[in-house]
Parts: sequence; C-alpha cells; structure tokens
Amino acid sequence: MATETQGEVDAFDLESVPGVGEKTAAALAELDDPERALREGDVARIADAPGVSDGRAARIARAAVRHRHDDPGDVLATDRAREVYDRVLGLLQERTVTDYAAKRVQTFYPSATASRTEEVREFVRRATDRDPDPAVLDALAGVAPLSSPGDVRVRDRCLATADAERYAEARDAVPEVPVEVVDDARDLAELARGYSTVVAMDEAFAGVDVDGDVRVAPGALEEPAEVVPERPLAFFAANRDRLRAAARAARAADLDPSCDLGTLEAALERLDDDGGVADDAELDRLTRAVDDLDAAVSTAESVADDRLREAIREKDVTIEGADLLSLVERGAGVDSLLSRQLAEEFDAAVERAREHLVDALALEGTEADLARRAFPDDPTFPVEADENAVSRLRDELTAARDRRGRRLKRDLAEELAAMREPARDLVEAVLELDVELAVARFDRDFECTLPEFGGEGFAIEGGRCPLLAEPFEDVEPVDYAVEGVTLLSGVNSGGKTSTLDLVTTVVVLAQMGLPVPAERARVERVERLYYHAKTQGTLDAGAFESTVREFARVAGEGRGLVLVDELESITEPGASATIVAGILEALTENDATAVFVSHLAAEIREACETTSRGRRRSSSSRSSPTRRPPPSTTGCWRSSTARGTVK
Repeated sequence: MATETQGEVDAFDLESVPGVGEKTAAALAELDDPERALREGDVARIADAPGVSDGRAARIARAAVRHRHDDPGDVLATDRAREVYDRVLGLLQERTVTDYAAKRVQTFYPSATASRTEEVREFVRRATDRDPDPAVLDALAGVAPLSSPGDVRVRDRCLATADAERYAEARDAVPEVPVEVVDDARDLAELARGYSTVVAMDEAFAGVDVDGDVRVAPGALEEPAEVVPERPLAFFAANRDRLRAAARAARAADLDPSCDLGTLEAALERLDDDGGVADDAELDRLTRAVDDLDAAVSTAESVADDRLREAIREKDVTIEGADLLSLVERGAGVDSLLSRQLAEEFDAAVERAREHLVDALALEGTEADLARRAFPDDPTFPVEADENAVSRLRDELTAARDRRGRRLKRDLAEELAAMREPARDLVEAVLELDVELAVARFDRDFECTLPEFGGEGFAIEGGRCPLLAEPFEDVEPVDYAVEGVTLLSGVNSGGKTSTLDLVTTVVVLAQMGLPVPAERARVERVERLYYHAKTQGTLDAGAFESTVREFARVAGEGRGLVLVDELESITEPGASATIVAGILEALTENDATAVFVSHLAAEIREACETTSRGRRRSSSSRSSPTRRPPPSTTGCWRSSTARGTVK
C-alpha cells in the first residue's frame, strides 16, 4: 500500500517521527530495516521492537505515515467522533483473517491531507478488484509475519584466523560459530583435535597438512551459509508452516509470487522441524545404523549363541580318554572343545551373526566388511563381538553420516539462503492481500462506493449506516445533503441520531480514503470533525461553561464539520434556544458546515438572525419526508424532518 509521495526521502531519522523519542528509537533500531517498517506503517513489525505494545505500535505507525505526508492529523475532534472511527475500524478488523492485517488496518485514519487520502484510495481501487475466495481466506489463516529463530549456536566447528581485524569481522558476521586466533599450523592442528571442522580464513594456510577436517576458505564470510548452514535452515524450519500457507494463498489468489512456489515448497519438504535435512534415504540409513549399532550387535551375538545351543543339543560329542586328560592338564575349556568337535557349527553361527548385523543395519561396501570383522573366527561360547572392530564400525558410520549431513545441509542451506528475501516478500505480499481482501469484503458487505471530494458540505444518496443494531440489509437508505448550517428536527425515534451517525461514518471513511456505505456521496474535505452526542441530563455551571467555550472555539476555526445531537439538553429549554441560535449564527458567519438536531426549531428560529439551508429526504419509496416550513414572519433557520427512517 505504501507508495512514494512527493517530498518523501528514502530514509529518515527515527526520532523525526512524532512521538518517537530516544528510548523508543533505540528499541526500533533493533528491528531489521526499521525505516522500512515505519515508511510502510508495518504495525506487526514495529510491535516486535522491545517494549513496544500493539497499541503503541499502531500509534507509531500512524505517526510515521503522517510524517511522510506532512499531515497534522487530529481530524477527529470529539470523543463521539473517535468512537465512530473506532467502530468503523472494528468493522474492517472483523473482516481480516490474520493478526497482521488486523493491526495493519489501524494505519488507516481520517486525514485532511489530500496526498494521504489519495494514497489509500489507490490502494482501495486495487483492493476492490480482489475476489475474497474462501480458499484464499482459508489459506490465510495459517499466515503470519516471519519470525527470527532463537540464537543458533554451533559447537562442532570454528573459524580460525591470524588477523585481528578479520577476527572482529568474523565475530560480527557469524556470531553462531566460535572464532579462534591462530599463529601457525600447530595451532590449527590443536583446534582440529577439539572441533570436527576448522575453517581457516587466511590464504596463508593454503596447503597446510594437518590431521583432521581443516578447510581453507578466505571467502568464508561472503558465503555464511557455507560456514553456518544452520542459520538459513533454522529460519526456514521456524517459518515452514507459515511459508507453506503463504504459498497456498498466493496460488489460490493467483498472485505473481516473488519466488517459484514449487521450488520453495520442495525445499521445505526436505527440511525437518529441527532444521535438519529430511527425506534423504542415505542419511536416514546411516543415522539408523549409528543409532541401532549397539542393539544390532547384541542381537547378532544372541543369534549366534542360539544357533550354537541348537547345534550342541542335536550333536553327540565323543571325547576319548586321552583327549579329556589333555584338556584337563592344559586347563583348556569349551573353546578348545568347539574347535575340535563343533568347528563347522561355530563357523555357521558366526556367519549368521555377521549376516544379521549387516542386514539389520543395511550396511554396504566397506561398512559391511567392517561389520563382518566384528565377529572373529576364533571359537568362543557365548559368542562375543570384537569391541575394537565395533568401535571402528561406529566411527566409520558416524563419519559417513556427518559428512553426508554436512553436505546436504550446505546444499539445502545454499538453496534456501537465496530464497530468504523472496520468501519474506512472498509472505508480506500475502499479508497485504489480507488487508486488501478485508477492504474488498467491507466494500461488498456494505454496498459501498468511493466518494467524491469537492464543493461545500456533503451530499449522500442512498446511504445506510453500518453501525446500527439492525442487520444492514434491513436499514432504510437515506438521502441527505447539507451546505452551510442546518437544523434537523422531527419526531422522537424518527432517525435523526442515526442520520448523524451516517454522516459521521461517511465523512470518517471518506477522509480515511475508504469507500462509504452509499450509492453516491460527495464530501467537503474538512480539517476537523466535531460530533457531539446527546448529553444525558443538564450540566453543572463549570461543565456548561466549558461546552459553550468549546463551541465558541469551533466557530472560530477553519474548515470543519459540526454535528450536534440535541444540545438543548444541557440546560433549560429557553436558555438553550438562545445559546444554540448564537452558536449557529457564529458558525454561519465562519462559513462552517453544521447539522444541529433539535426539538426547539421554532424557539431557535425566533432567537436567531441568520438563515441556513439544508435538505433531507428518504430514498426509499416506502417513506416520504415531511418538512416543517419556516414561519411566514422572520424566517432564519430552515429545519427538516422525516418519518419512516431507521431508529
């Protein structure tokens, strides 16, 4: 929605935004690209700043928008006017799906600045072309601004350099990985004994031959995904569901995405919840082999023992006296007996153990050869695996698993790192789509139109107030136009207050740049909107004096719209008529636009000296307005009444 406006600069000082002091500016500075968040009025991103609540973020966002347009704001001059604005805003928020959009619409506010109003109207023209497809709305439910995962810490590798400046640069650029200072190859070798991988950043170490996984990469800081693939992997793992939902919404809405959705979704499928690589058969095989090695060895030993027990039970063993004497004299045990009498059976049992170990772990090539060596040919009972051979097999499988895992991580991280900004743009576009669809739904639900600006006063045709308790489709359309200062009178429950609510709603929406609930509407752009609701009971002397002074101030200000509901209730009828007449005369002399609802039209006419004009009629053929004609004597105020309007 944010577009470049005349006089806007690419960047601005955070403290130049009204209401943003040193402390708040410091909090905002911790955001990624805070200037962009302020320029775009991104409430959700601003609310991510430390100590900034959602309400505070909305106020900062509106202030930033006003700052861009040099907009003084403060169009809403009374509590009742602000209440109408809040209720209108609530209707918009009810039509959002995401929390982001609900916060984002808070940046719409009534403005007297044409550039801001036109900016929103351009947004509305695009938005109302959108189709609120249920499939899109359903997909939007899973979309949210992308989050930054918690601190990623890598302990199995380090960066190494002999240069102090590069050391400091590396600590800032890659805080996830330890950075070590080294002087020579001996230091590198020492690091290699403590880390599985050492990345030397100095060209001087090229060709150094040391034990361990030592890689020389002078450009390591330029490709952080090579050094810390966990960084992009953790980011995409934390936001996987949101990205998938955004892709579904973009596809359903036929958006032009910033990245290839199929490629993004395929990459996300290869990522597990913990930021590791998923769905790689070879990595899964090696991982299972390492995890199941001890259990598989134990089971293989049992398989061999069971085979030998069965053979011993089934075989008749004959030991001649000389052999028995020899065995006893040498202290020989069952091993010698096995080699003499059960050699074939032992070989078969060991072979079965070897086959079980290879098959259970799905071992291949050299892995299988190492596994077979775990069970030597020397006969023993019970059968026991060679711990050294098992340890070598474990080391081989672990190294193969880690090598493949690192390579897959680097490959996937490189692919995802290139999509990070496009993916962020995708999510932001989909979230903005939710704002557009909320406006489109508001426009359709309340049968709205974009109003015209110009002329004096306002003219509403077929207007229906969406703030009433009745279902909107049951509200009777109303035509009402005013130029200058007007008295509106009529029977109780005849729709006078509803008419003021309608006028306020139309003016507030129009100056927000949004469509209004009417067939046609024209409004004068006003700097201040005063809507005074009906006062309950008479006021004491202090409150009464304050009210009179407020109207005196209003009468002396510039372009404004004044809407007042039964001001006479603040004091006795006789005094009220005189006071209202004086206020109306002052407003007329100042060329203001005003509508006063009053039951004292005749009394006010007698007290005033100026004439104002106004008209009101119902657009429904089911009701016809009636007018109270001015007295034939000194006519000063023309008042209108209507029956059959909504209450």
